[in-house]
Parts: sequence; structure tokens; C-alpha cells
Amino acid sequence: MSKGRCGERIGGKVIDPYAMLGVERDADEAAIKTAYRLVAKTAHPDQGGDAAAFGKLQAAYDLLRDPVRRKIFDDTGYDPELADPRDLKGLLVIETLVNEVILDEREPGSFDPVAAMRRRLSDDIVKSRFHILELERHRTRVRQHMDRLGRRPDADVLGSMLRARSQSIADAIKSTESQIEVIEQAYLMLEGYRYELEAAREEAAE
Repeated sequence: MSKGRCGERIGGKVIDPYAMLGVERDADEAAIKTAYRLVAKTAHPDQGGDAAAFGKLQAAYDLLRDPVRRKIFDDTGYDPELADPRDLKGLLVIETLVNEVILDEREPGSFDPVAAMRRRLSDDIVKSRFHILELERHRTRVRQHMDRLGRRPDADVLGSMLRARSQSIADAIKSTESQIEVIEQAYLMLEGYRYELEAAREEAAE
């Protein structure tokens, strides 16, 4: 399974910090600094360069000179400081699925791990939506009890408890909706991948 490289996201566009500086992925700190200084001579706004382009160059340099951020980018294709937060959350979901694939004892090529991950995400979305339906039904019952409950003239203990329960259910619905968005984002991030099964490879070789 190939690893996708989406690059850095700045201003809605995708860039590769290595390509921006013109260095190889195994370039050391000195090579990165030299490359940055060379490109910056003409890219800097004071030298007639474009400010937006120089900003991207600076972002690429800042990423590559930070060993932690660089390692994360090399491993995932994303940067924690500049990437879309939705993508980062989706990465966490995909990471769990990848760990499950690695632990799968079946022979590589005997099953499609990408398709399995997509099925898992689809199932999780369906389950979450059913969960929301159950929560909404429960919240409706709570509200109906609240409508029928006469308030006491002093401390409204039961009313307060029912209102608190209704709010907690609303919070759970909102949390589940957010989780669905993360799962959907993870699903989108798996688009474009193809996995060659052993049977298909053997047929192509015949």
C-alpha cells in the first residue's frame, strides 16, 4: 500500500516543503539552511519577490528545521501546526485502522486492507447515526416529561434534573455529529488508493 503525500496546506493550496526548497528528503540541517538562503535571495519581497510565495517558503523552512514537525510530516504527509485540523483528526482515525491492518495475520495480497478500512469507516458512520436517532428519541421523551411536570413553588428539583438530562443528551448528539465529520474526513483521505491483490497480479502475469 503506497503512502500518500499531500504536502503542506497553506492558503488552501498544497505544497511540498522539500520541493519548495529544492532539497532531497534526506537533506541534513546544513543543506536545508543553505537551500533556504539561496532561494530567499530572490524570493524575499525586498528583492522583488512575491510576499505570499515568500511566506510559503518561510513556512516550508520552519517545518523542515524543526525535527519533530519534520518527522511527523515525513511519516504522515501532514504538519500539526499548519494542516487543516479536520485532516489531523482524520489521521488519528486512519492510524488506528493502519495498526489493525499491521496486526492482521492474513498474508499481504490475500485481502484488500484499503477496502477493509473503508468498510470499517462506513460501518462506524452508520452506527453513529443510529446512535444519534436513539439519543434524539430519548431527548424527546425527557422533554415530554418536562411538559407534563408541574413546577413546585420552591426548589424545582425534578425540573432541574430533567433539564440537565436534556442538555447532556444534546451535548452527546453534538459530540457524535462531530465524530461523524471526523470519520467522513478520514474516508475522504483514503480516496484514490488502490491495492493490488495477489490473484489480480497472477492473472496479469499470465
